[in-house]
Formats: sequence, C-alpha cells, structure tokens
Amino acid sequence: MNYKKNRADNYASPSSRSHTLRSRKPLSKVKKRQSSISDFDKLVKTASEVPTQAYQADRCFNEMPLSSFTKKNLSAKGYVKPSQIQDDTLESLLAGKDLVGIASTGSGKTAAFLIPVIERLIKSPKSNTALIVVPTRELALQTEQEFKSLACQMNIFCACFIGGTKINKDLRKLQQSNHVIIATPGRLRDLVNQRALSLDTFQMLILDEFDRMLDMGFVHDIRSIVKDMTSRKQTMLFSATLEPNQKAIINEIVRNPEIVKVDDGESTNSRIDEDIIHVPEGADKMKVLIEMISGSEFSKVLLFTETKRWADRVSKKLNQSGVKADAIHGNKSQNYRNAALLKFKNGGIQVLVATDVASRGIDVHDVTHVINYHLPLTYQSYIHRVGRTGRAGRSGKAFTFIN
Repeated sequence: MNYKKNRADNYASPSSRSHTLRSRKPLSKVKKRQSSISDFDKLVKTASEVPTQAYQADRCFNEMPLSSFTKKNLSAKGYVKPSQIQDDTLESLLAGKDLVGIASTGSGKTAAFLIPVIERLIKSPKSNTALIVVPTRELALQTEQEFKSLACQMNIFCACFIGGTKINKDLRKLQQSNHVIIATPGRLRDLVNQRALSLDTFQMLILDEFDRMLDMGFVHDIRSIVKDMTSRKQTMLFSATLEPNQKAIINEIVRNPEIVKVDDGESTNSRIDEDIIHVPEGADKMKVLIEMISGSEFSKVLLFTETKRWADRVSKKLNQSGVKADAIHGNKSQNYRNAALLKFKNGGIQVLVATDVASRGIDVHDVTHVINYHLPLTYQSYIHRVGRTGRAGRSGKAFTFIN
C-alpha cells in the first residue's frame, strides 16, 4: 500500500485510506514488545464496504420462556427484543448445556449469560450457584451492575471481588449469602487460598471474554478454578474473538458444547470506519495526535497505549497541550480508575488513555473514536479495542498509528 501525505484535518475521514504527517521533534524511544500484526490492510476499512442489516428477532422477551419477574425487569430496562446472541443461546442455556458464544462487543453478551443464571436461581435459589470470572475489574463491576438490574426485587444476590480493593471487605461480603460470585482471577485465587471461599458447591461457571482469560497470564488460574469446581454442571464461554490456539484448553473446560457464532470472531464491527496513520521515522507522534484530535468530531476518544508508562506520559502531554485527558491502567487504584471512567462517561474529559485494561469491560455507548497510539500486540487485541466504539447500533471510527 502506498502511504499518502495529508494534513491532520483529513484524519477525520477514512475516505483517505492512510495518512502521513511530517514533523521534526522525535519522541524518546522505549523498548517495545513486537506486534504480530503485519498486514496493515486489515486495519483499513470503511463501514460501507461491509453493509449489514441490524438483527431483528422474531420474538419479544415477553414471548420467550422466561419468568414474569425477569420479563418485568427486562421491560424496566427498556429491553423489548433480544439481540442475536441472546436469541440464539437462550434455550440451550436454559436446558443446562455447555456453550461457546462468539459475538462482537456491545452485542448483549452479558445479559445473554445472566438471564439463564437468574432463571436457574428463581427455581432454585441456592447460595454459590454461579461463578462468573472476567479478566478486568471494569468488566467485573459492569457485570455486577447488570446482574443487580436484571435481578431487581427477586431476593437474588451477587458479590463482586476484584483486585485493588481491601480484601477485608471481601471477607465480610463472604459471610453473607450470595447466589452469584463475580470475580477477577487473581482476587478469586486469593480468597480460595485463604480458605474464605470454596468452589466445590458452584454448579455454573461463566468465563466472559474467555480468549483473554485463557491466554498466558490467566490459564493457570482458570485450570485451578475448574479443578476446584467439583460440582460444576454447566459452563458458558463468551467472547468477541476466538483464537485457534486455544482450542485444546477450551475442550478441557466444556463438554460437547453448543457453538453459537453471531460473528466470525475474526473481524471488527461493520459499523466502524478504520484507518491507519503512518508516522515516518523522526516525526513527533504526539504533535500528530494533538493536531488530529483538535477537530470537534473527536469529542469522546478512547486512546490505547501498550504500556502503563506510556499511558501516563500521553495523558500528561495531552493535558499540557490543553486537551482534557486522564489515564487508567493496572497501577492506578480502583477508586481512581472508577473516577476517571465516570469523568469520561459524563464528558468531563475528552480523551481517556488506557492500556488493554480498557479494551474489555468499558461500556460507554457514545465513544466517537478509538485510537491505537501503539500497534496492538495481536489482531484479537485490536478487535477488542476497536469494539469500544460503534456500539449498540451506533457508528464509530478507529485509527491506528503505524511507525
């Protein structure tokens, strides 16, 4: 592909397939891990190239085999018809089958697995029935909020356990009766190792964003959790991507699963315009970024860096230039991360800078742009990052810097 040289005001439109901007002052270099992405054409796409018609279910939630309590809460949330992943998985999950579900971010995966869990608990409200394991704190908190709204006034309770919080509070939570436990892997293992929580009574296991859960960082924890769940009868795996090299570990976890693929797990949302920003050797990448996001259409930008250090650095540089920004990553306290995310949701900042901690679990429907300041390590990571825009039927734009 030939890279053209255009002014930054052209960055807002993906009609120009790629861009280069000259500048003088280089950023200091840091050692980076090597991305496996080599085909940059996969990062360039206009939404009109892949037209899709929004899914319309043939039935409403009121016509589905659900309890009146669940239907009432779904109606209170404004849910009338199921999304495709909800529509295609409900009966299998209500029947207790193991399932692997692949659907893009923002497609309703959380409700797809929570609704069957709640239906099980309505019939048999036993403590420690379902264990939901997610890769990030933000996703855990989002799942907890969704559960509470769907199980409102049913006397069905959940507890959420994440890193970055005081474990003594978690120990007090475990003294109460909880039907559902939502947790990140590290905190869950801490509680199990302290003998504060036993996994042998749980009958249902849900791994959300399982592709991340089964990577090198979490696979040992997941294997240990599965081994401890001696009463497990049903397992659900949900994600936006499916990595072929995880097939063996998936087969260890699920038994004759139903495979429901709403998306192929190998491409981004068709409503998202994607383009690359080619930055030549010696160019001032920060200057390119600042000039780029000065346009009024860049009103709510989620910007990804590959390291925590870079997230802090980019956020600081943006604020110094007059762009309201904040950063979230694993070294930030949970209270700080919550506050930064709230500011982003409420429009208090224009740019939220994040590591991949934000590619899973940040549910902000009106993100106008996703920018990859650094090339993601894998295309699967790219899919999750870009999926933070173009959610819930909206359109979005994504740009990736290429050095």
